Amino acid sequence: MLVFDGFCLTKLFFNMIIYRRVFIFLALFLPFTFTVFAQDQDKAQSKEYMDQAVLIMEATKAMDDAREIMIIAANLDTTNIKANFEAGHMHLETIGKDQAVKYFLRIYSQNPNYRFDLEYWIAISYQFGLKFDLAIDYYNRYRGRLVKKPDYQGKDKIDMKVVDRRILECKNGKDFVANPKPYAITNIGREVNSDREDYAPVLNADETEIVFTTRRQDGNTYENVADDNKPYEDIFVADRSGSNWQRAKNIGPTVNTKYNDSNLTLSPDGKTLFIYKDEGNGDIYACEKNKDGTWGTPTPLAGIINSSYRESSVSITADGNTLYFASERPGGFGGSDIYVCIKDSKGDWSRVKNLGPTINTNLDEDGPFITYDAKTLYFSSEGWKGMGGFDIYKTNLVNADKNEWTDPENMGYPINSPDDDIYFSSSKDGKRWYYASVRDDGLGYTDIYEITAIEEPKKEPVVAAKDPVKEEPKKVEPVKEEPKVVKIEDPVKETPKEEPKKTVQPLKYLVTIVDAATRTPLDAKVRMQGLKDKVMVGSVDKGNGVIEFNITSTTAKDYKLSVEKDGYIFQTTTEKITGASTDAKTINKTVEMRKLVVGAVSILRNIYFDFSKATFRTESYSELNKLETMMKQNQNLQVEISGHTDFVGSKAFNKSLSQRRANAVKSFLTSKGIDTRRVKAVGYGEEKPLASNDDEQQGRELNRRVEFRVLGN
Repeated sequence: MLVFDGFCLTKLFFNMIIYRRVFIFLALFLPFTFTVFAQDQDKAQSKEYMDQAVLIMEATKAMDDAREIMIIAANLDTTNIKANFEAGHMHLETIGKDQAVKYFLRIYSQNPNYRFDLEYWIAISYQFGLKFDLAIDYYNRYRGRLVKKPDYQGKDKIDMKVVDRRILECKNGKDFVANPKPYAITNIGREVNSDREDYAPVLNADETEIVFTTRRQDGNTYENVADDNKPYEDIFVADRSGSNWQRAKNIGPTVNTKYNDSNLTLSPDGKTLFIYKDEGNGDIYACEKNKDGTWGTPTPLAGIINSSYRESSVSITADGNTLYFASERPGGFGGSDIYVCIKDSKGDWSRVKNLGPTINTNLDEDGPFITYDAKTLYFSSEGWKGMGGFDIYKTNLVNADKNEWTDPENMGYPINSPDDDIYFSSSKDGKRWYYASVRDDGLGYTDIYEITAIEEPKKEPVVAAKDPVKEEPKKVEPVKEEPKVVKIEDPVKETPKEEPKKTVQPLKYLVTIVDAATRTPLDAKVRMQGLKDKVMVGSVDKGNGVIEFNITSTTAKDYKLSVEKDGYIFQTTTEKITGASTDAKTINKTVEMRKLVVGAVSILRNIYFDFSKATFRTESYSELNKLETMMKQNQNLQVEISGHTDFVGSKAFNKSLSQRRANAVKSFLTSKGIDTRRVKAVGYGEEKPLASNDDEQQGRELNRRVEFRVLGN
């Protein structure tokens, strides 16, 4: 058996044959997709698609590719239980985890006993979608199965302790979402992020350089792809000039190889880069920055930090003498624990100590980051009071000699989510943080975000001014001292009691979601955040289509309200809401959702372009991602994307610009796997104004828009 470039040629040829078969199949069957969707479901074609998806997974690890084909199979035949289970499972293993419940519920309605753990998978998908009450309901249903069959030992069994932990996470999640932290989480932009995975950001002390790991194709060291049909991991770097990041670039072939290379941390002075390699089950390497800005060859970290077990992350203090790292070595409290290592007098890393049960749990801990003052440690844990997966915590150093730390504090929602939140770093002044996350406004899979704490502006007490009163100077009479006489019968005067100060009462904003035609309540995905500061508003799902938002800001401001529901046109609106006050107040709003029927039109008001260009601004991706989700959830949906302008400029230019902008939206959708035949792009220029062009805000601004119209469903 020959081996070339780390690949077995026999396996390579086999994979090529498999992909060739799949591509031939897709070329033959996809042209008939629309007619199939428009007719009754097709069991035979569903099986064909499912078989091709299974074939991909048997030959490779390309689950993203297999998922899209399996989804088609599941939608072609909603009674195909295997295809629907795999479609849901693949969502949970990749992206769109909250969308998995749709496929699991199809199975549950037909055969609730299809798998012993089916209710568990329904529950976990609800948990990812922040539907905690529904998740707890299904976790308890599955828990009941375990109680009835305590001796069941099938492969589809999830242990009771795992279920109990999940229920606890959901209860924590309800509390976190109802009381979010005042953080603004901002995508750092298209110059750094790509349409692929971007993660593990680390910055130098003055935040003028960022180093991160990416799986983008553009600029990758190796043109080939890994087993999962994605580019290999590479380390990229970007510089910041003022407030703007420059275009990210590959850090160079000295650091990156043809295979996976990922960064771990950057020393505070920006001169030492720590990276991860798969050597020895996972080891930490370091390389030094040369005077010309290039990087030297990575070498294994000296001393006893690396072991025969996996070391996955590292952080170093500003003085370079203390190093925190995660390791799976024996003797810890769980699978992966956080350790500390001190340099000895010779400059060697020689003393390793587990941070102990104050930090480490019987579950995994990872991603330590020590702040520049060496007093606060951020880390991720699957234990403690989390809401699912890894959550980010912080702890403060009490006594370094005794290894004493404060109890870990969860960073809260929206930084943390039911998914994995890990590899968190802080600015030198501690006012900003950076991490990677899958969010609604992402350019691709995981994107890198900057987090800023937002403080509510303090209101100065209003003091009523008094008119000046001219007073005559008083004559000072000499005081004659006389003996004091205490009269027992005089009543004792009581000190007047102060009136209790009134506290600010959160403003309750009740949003009811209904079907526009039937007025039936709908269970939808509803989010609200500050339009400018991007601070999430705490919410409680009251059931029956009602979401209660609790606004604590005391100033009136604009909020962005977004509503999504499978089978309906998503809505994103701006709501101007008065601030909270000392008086309790409730505002009711009803959102009517329209079904995706032929002829339905919606304006995509939150898609922004660079001036006179067809290039998306970063803030457009939240709306674009909702459009993508709607297209993927409704795979028989065909739409027209239309571009419109105001009358400023020539008609020819406006026509061309509107066409290019419509094309840009179509290109975005097709790059995400939407079949090009489902999307028609048309530029109307200034032909179809919504209002008069005589006024900027009331006219021209409304006319500069992108719309979609349902052509078929």
